[in-house]
Amino acid sequence: MKLTIKKILQILLVLSIGSQLSACAVVAVGAVAGSAAILIDRRTPAVQAIDLGIELQANNAILQKYNNDAHINVKSFNQKILITGEAKNNEIKSQITQYASSLKNGRAVYNEVLISPNSSYTSRALDSWMVSRIKTRMIFEKDLPSNSMSIVAESGRVYLMGILTANEAQKAKFIAADTSDVKEVFVYFDIISPAEKARLEQIGKGETSQPSSPAN
Repeated sequence: MKLTIKKILQILLVLSIGSQLSACAVVAVGAVAGSAAILIDRRTPAVQAIDLGIELQANNAILQKYNNDAHINVKSFNQKILITGEAKNNEIKSQITQYASSLKNGRAVYNEVLISPNSSYTSRALDSWMVSRIKTRMIFEKDLPSNSMSIVAESGRVYLMGILTANEAQKAKFIAADTSDVKEVFVYFDIISPAEKARLEQIGKGETSQPSSPAN
């Protein structure tokens, strides 16, 4: 994509206000919808802590081991581990898969690393801008629990994880695919029933065992 000065300024603006926009937009949606359900993360607090621990441990270990031979991002949601980025060769990619699979608290590993030179800072800025636009659209979409999803973009490819009903999953995938500059969308959702959704919204947090449905 050819970057104009206007587009670069737009990217910088979105990146600079992205975190504040998300917080404000969630509050606005909560007020309009009149329901706290849209704010709920359907993971238990314990699983949220596990996911954070996996990300910190894996990202630090991979960075220290491979340095400039790979540009890797590890994201964990509901103990599903998503690995994206670029690696110098298949051997490095395979080693990263083996490492992630050895992590004690992970229950599935999806390695979407591309064999290519490390992405440029411009490409990463475009990906961050893309994620911000997708998140903003989802925040303002009625009955779509954006707090129960994780959105990752690498080189125009978008990866979605979350705990959603089948209808919510279809809507989330459509929004991501319908966003400009998105090349392809991959989903790794845990699909729950409407009854389970109602239960989670009633108690505010899921306190029983996490769903373990395969990726769609």
